[in-house]
Amino acid sequence: MLLRLALLLVCLLPVVLCAEDFYKLLGIEKIASEREIKKAYRRLSKQYHPDKNPGDSSAHDKFVAVADAYEVLVDEEQRRIYDQYGHEGIEQHKRGGGRPGQHHDPFDLFSRFFGGSGHFGHQHAERRGPNMEVRISMPLRDFYNGKSTQFTIEKQAICSECEGTGSADGEVETCNVCGGRGLVIRRQQLAPGLFQQVQSMCDACGGRGQKIKHPCPVCGGSKVVREPETHELNIEKGMPKGVRLTYDNEADESPDWVAGDLIVHLHEQPAELGTEEADKTDGTWFRRRGHDLFWREVLSLREAWMGDWTRNLTHLDGHIVQVSRKRGEVVQPNTVEVVKNEGMPIWHQELPDGVEEAFGSLHVEYVVVLPDQMEKSMEKEFWAVWEKGRKKKGKIDLHKDSGRPAHDEL
Repeated sequence: MLLRLALLLVCLLPVVLCAEDFYKLLGIEKIASEREIKKAYRRLSKQYHPDKNPGDSSAHDKFVAVADAYEVLVDEEQRRIYDQYGHEGIEQHKRGGGRPGQHHDPFDLFSRFFGGSGHFGHQHAERRGPNMEVRISMPLRDFYNGKSTQFTIEKQAICSECEGTGSADGEVETCNVCGGRGLVIRRQQLAPGLFQQVQSMCDACGGRGQKIKHPCPVCGGSKVVREPETHELNIEKGMPKGVRLTYDNEADESPDWVAGDLIVHLHEQPAELGTEEADKTDGTWFRRRGHDLFWREVLSLREAWMGDWTRNLTHLDGHIVQVSRKRGEVVQPNTVEVVKNEGMPIWHQELPDGVEEAFGSLHVEYVVVLPDQMEKSMEKEFWAVWEKGRKKKGKIDLHKDSGRPAHDEL
């Protein structure tokens, strides 16, 4: 007897050592309610489903492990055994016969929550629900640097309390009026001896084909609830404005269909001065057009005419772009200076083969601001310098220099 017990322990030891704590696996506390356990399973089973992680064996293993953890913790008797004896106790319980009706196929368990065949809508015979589209706006800085964040939407989800049955006790009866079809055929008399058959929704079951004696207290028998759901949003460097990101089978859920896709339209939000110190940079006011960035720099009359100035522009990632003019270099109003490789990073999907990184250009437009008025002394000095230069160079005929034809030539 002792030898058999020792052999059993030796066989169970590798399983016990490798198994992850069920509560940690589902990301819940040991005092979690049944509803919290179901909610954790719904979230993780979708995250690690093999259809969403093709070729990823670790995700498949996680999917199976999450199903195992759920089946144990959602069952009152098995949870009590697990809390007292751990994985070894559950293995002995299973070897001893366990509980009848226990699920072993993780895909069957998944289909109980989400309908269909246990897979994400790849079977043509399955009815598919509508897609859901949302618009998310992010600052230009996030398109330049890339960012991983989260967003939350409210959607229709299958009720975790009743697992989409709508029944508090899990018992659902076929409607005896329509026979489960949800439709009935009625005869209408059009004229003496002339009748017409009309197909309409069954009033007894509301077209569901089933009757529930004890409705679920959470969903009220509707099988679905409205609840918030959080998703990861990964903005890649250089992503174009208006790009569409598709989250497979994350739209409204129902036991009657396979969920459609959640489609996110990613847009650039208008520039505004942020509250964080790091956001209060020149880059807040960059404008984007394709792969290029545009910036408007203001110069005084002296700077535009005389030169001898330097500007340090703080870019979207914090690095400095320097533009300048030497003394005597004139900048004409509305001149545009193109600074290579200081524009937007080019999205990796648009890069040529063999190129790992590339950037567009930064276009700096110079706006010259003239003074509203000049001090009398400054005006006299300025006028004297101007007249001296004009006399030395000779009279300038702007009409002649413009190249326009004279009036008598017209």
